[in-house]
Amino acid sequence: MKQTFAELIEDCPVIAAVKDPEGLEQSLRAEGNIIFVLYGDLMNIPEIVDRIKESGKTAMVHVDLIAGLTSREIAVEFIQRHTGADGIITTKPALVKKASELGLYTVLRHFIIDSMALSNIERQNDSVHPDVIEILPGVMPKIIRKICTLSRVPVIAGGLITDKEDVMGALSAGAAAISSTNPDVWFL
Repeated sequence: MKQTFAELIEDCPVIAAVKDPEGLEQSLRAEGNIIFVLYGDLMNIPEIVDRIKESGKTAMVHVDLIAGLTSREIAVEFIQRHTGADGIITTKPALVKKASELGLYTVLRHFIIDSMALSNIERQNDSVHPDVIEILPGVMPKIIRKICTLSRVPVIAGGLITDKEDVMGALSAGAAAISSTNPDVWFL
């Protein structure tokens, strides 16, 4: 039986987010079992995902950042059919719905830039039902705590997390995990 994404992040509080081939190679040596892919294009995303899957890790593709893909549901179908990725990350609720229909894990990413963005989280999560939400920047313990009380799904804190203090602050505030593009954080 397939684990839920919430169960996967219980064992992986630090998620490697990779933005280039060098980061991918480093992430494959990290202890964490989940990798967020934040780069690629139509031609190489299947190979990127293959590398992750061959290493026994969970591959989550940020579908909004893959060059050549549209922001429509067909992009999620492409990821599911042609890459073997375990799930997607997106800022678009319609793509979360489609990915859920296809049996993919889903991360709905929110950029918390003001009080309106904060209020959108609860509304969107009630209508979309992602597996988890990711909030950026992830170095706002007071806001993380508030979002964790509002959210019915686990919260991942990402963005600007650069050291152990940032990791501990986010986790202590209630985040289930953190994501970071900083390899130093992956090996804490």
